[in-house]
Amino acid sequence: MILGLTIPAFIALHVAISLIGIVTGLIALSAQAKGHFLRRIQALFLVTTLLTSLTGFLFPFRGFTPAIGVGIMSTLVLVVAFVALYGFRLRGWARGVYAVSATAALWLNLFVLVVQGFLKVPALNALAPTGSEPPFLAAQGVLLIVMLILGAVILRQPSALRKAASRSIA
Repeated sequence: MILGLTIPAFIALHVAISLIGIVTGLIALSAQAKGHFLRRIQALFLVTTLLTSLTGFLFPFRGFTPAIGVGIMSTLVLVVAFVALYGFRLRGWARGVYAVSATAALWLNLFVLVVQGFLKVPALNALAPTGSEPPFLAAQGVLLIVMLILGAVILRQPSALRKAASRSIA
């Protein structure tokens, strides 16, 4: 039992939170790349992505695992995003810090989604049973490139859009 839930129920909760974080992150960052700052969607993305990491730490692992490592990195990146967004209100350098940290947080969540897809979906697992085969590496490589492009597009927003995003938080 974890937080009063059976392990299967807790896994379902963790996955649901994670999927909400992924969907809201894709919506929020795609809109931000187009110059629209969706304040509530951004907040939901950050909170659910943080909850994904925090609930991940509650699983009964023994010792340090790659999942714990990703969870630690995600939590640290999200702390930076929260501070840039709510502490500095995206002013000055904080806008760039937020763009990078929010994009990195979404990438880490998507990275885990791809890992889980190759572990749990039989057709994908048949292509890469150990996670070191070319199909898995190609999927992760394409994901990384797409996220780098998304982050770069967000960083290149015109200054007027940066000011609008900063005002929408206040």
